[in-house]
Amino acid sequence: MPNVKVYDMSGADAGTKDLSDNIFDSKINKSLLHSVVRAYLLNQRLGTHSTLTRAEVRGGGAKPWRQKGTGRARQGSRRSPQWIHGGIVFGPKPRSYRVSINKKARRVALKGALTSKVKSGELIVVNDIAIEEFKTKTVINMLDALGSEKKALIVVDSHNEKLIKSANNIPGVKTTMADNLNVYDVLNCDKFIVSSKAIDKIEEVYA
Repeated sequence: MPNVKVYDMSGADAGTKDLSDNIFDSKINKSLLHSVVRAYLLNQRLGTHSTLTRAEVRGGGAKPWRQKGTGRARQGSRRSPQWIHGGIVFGPKPRSYRVSINKKARRVALKGALTSKVKSGELIVVNDIAIEEFKTKTVINMLDALGSEKKALIVVDSHNEKLIKSANNIPGVKTTMADNLNVYDVLNCDKFIVSSKAIDKIEEVYA
């Protein structure tokens, strides 16, 4: 059973906490992690890109010049692909990039991502993340005290409007709830900062 240190918001020691073997000490399947992250990123794409083919570009009704006698190459339309402002050959059209990953595979991948954070020492447990007012400086001070200098993911057990808005304009910092984790966010952060109550929530939801 993994055992990690618990800190308070000032970075002082606040004891230790035992983590569930089922979630924080599971097998790490790199191939599955890759598949789930790839699916997540593809599913973020809107697929609304569109270009005009020669049939859709406006104009081109008249032949640019007569077929023979000019010494130039024969042309049938000013909207052919070789002309400036002509149609696009094999250009992108609206499509769905959606990739499905079954629920069981996503859950296994998430457990592997959480385990990787424990093994790499990037999991930081805070006894209580309490923000009493809308103040970015409070979150910055907490991150500095916990040694988080780059990208950080702050996880709490329930919706906290003051924390979300206080952390919103800090570059590289993202907040989420324990029951709304995804593999990409967990792997993409340099420090996984989670409250003690959120750990309990994670173990309850993903057990």
